[in-house]
Amino acid sequence: MIPAQFDYVAPETVQDAIAALAEHGDDAKVLAGGQSLLPILRMRLNAPGVIVDLGRIPELQGISEEGDHLVIGAMTTYAALLASEAVSTHAGVLSKAIHTVADPQIRHRGTIGGALVHADPAGDVGAPALALGAELVIAGAGGATRTVAADDFFEDLFTTAVRDGELLTQVRVPKHTGWGAHYEKFVRVSHQWSIVGVAATVRSEAGSIAEARVGLTNMGSTPLRAKAVEEALVGRPATDEAVRAAVASVADGTNPPSDLNGDSDYRKHLATVLTRRAVLAAAGA
Repeated sequence: MIPAQFDYVAPETVQDAIAALAEHGDDAKVLAGGQSLLPILRMRLNAPGVIVDLGRIPELQGISEEGDHLVIGAMTTYAALLASEAVSTHAGVLSKAIHTVADPQIRHRGTIGGALVHADPAGDVGAPALALGAELVIAGAGGATRTVAADDFFEDLFTTAVRDGELLTQVRVPKHTGWGAHYEKFVRVSHQWSIVGVAATVRSEAGSIAEARVGLTNMGSTPLRAKAVEEALVGRPATDEAVRAAVASVADGTNPPSDLNGDSDYRKHLATVLTRRAVLAAAGA
């Protein structure tokens, strides 16, 4: 199907992009990598009057180090993240999760910022962002910026803290140098959205878990953090028995969907199994 007719603008600065959004209001849609927006346009599920393409804004691209943080431009592609030694060294769980996303063609077009703002709970970037304690930098009119913790960024299904007329510009990730990491994803067929996914990053000391962070994919209307499990893991030996006991309650309080891939109870069971596997792998057990 051919999309409905629309106008197209390609600003070269963040403020020009924000001005374009202010000018066109609800009639405008932002184009990042396009892996979510373009199929929607082709199926005419949305018919914006104006597309604001962020692809020509250099300040939105790239990966740098600022002290104890990685700074990732919102328009940085999955492929660039996978090629980055800094990301694999300091934010390993993000790199491992992105390895599971779709195929090389999509990874060369899809962007981290586009995925985070789209906020599909089955997407594979939200849970690692939570597990890493990422901070999201949002720009508004007049050069104003604000920083939102990943824990507060995802508000509901396809809804984030980015308001009308604002843009996500950076993802700031605290370095987790030396932490083990793993992303465990369950799908029926290759390249599928996660039925359930678990992002785990673990700091071990003398065979025990000193710190742990766990994010869940597709276990509710937003990506979720398993805070109770994180606390239960601290001080436990990195053994199957100990980790199994610590993660037994990981699905408590979650509200996963029921669909053709499995009902809610099935996903809750999967989350328990996958969390155990992810934590053990991250701990090197």
